[in-house]
Amino acid sequence: YYFTGMALPIYFISDIHLMLNRTKSEAKREDILFSFFDHVRKTGGTLIINGDLFDFYFEYKYVIPKVYSHFYYQILKLRESGVKVHYVLGNHDYWVMDFINDTLFDEVYSDDVKIKIGGKTFYITHGDGFLSWDKSYRALKRLIRSRLFIWFYRSLHPSIGYSFANWVSKKGEHYAHSDEYNKKILNEMRIQAKPYLDNGCDYFISGHYHQAKELDMKNGKLLILGDWLNFFSYAKFDGNDLKLCFWKKDEKN
Repeated sequence: YYFTGMALPIYFISDIHLMLNRTKSEAKREDILFSFFDHVRKTGGTLIINGDLFDFYFEYKYVIPKVYSHFYYQILKLRESGVKVHYVLGNHDYWVMDFINDTLFDEVYSDDVKIKIGGKTFYITHGDGFLSWDKSYRALKRLIRSRLFIWFYRSLHPSIGYSFANWVSKKGEHYAHSDEYNKKILNEMRIQAKPYLDNGCDYFISGHYHQAKELDMKNGKLLILGDWLNFFSYAKFDGNDLKLCFWKKDEKN
């Protein structure tokens, strides 16, 4: 994909992982997210959600997960205020249909997207499958995104499909990694981002890895967006520079 013409400022977030069980702690986490949405609504501009918005999302022809109704409402409020909302599908929420594509968001991308704004070029990817040692995951990714798999899963009753997804979900505890592992990931993503930055992109933006990092490189910047489980982080492009911010600390940004 190649997209241009977005209104400023542009906000980037990823890895919110809204859960299928809306506990008290989950509702509190939503309130923090929605306070950020209120800020975006006041400033105007564009919001790009870079994958894993939901810990699990699977859309049937006539059924969507009702537990996310508060979130749906907030997105529609954003759009009614004039904010354009774009959504790059992640590895937890790839299986969408017309509600996500046509009703909830302005633009939905099933793959990486390149945008050009104000003379700057962004390469935006959820990030899963980039690691050089992820060969088995890339094979799994092809399988679970195949038409056959999607047809099979949609043939299940929604109660079965969502119950299974709720059972396999680890509720976020597997998103915290050691400092050593995070450093290994960052070094690998530096290698993966380099060809894009060397060939015309000013920014390489990734989610997925649950670390909030901003790294200046020779020909551009690598930015890993963090998450809304631990970091409550986002990136903001004001037309001149891309900056990593943290909502609890930088609420005036």
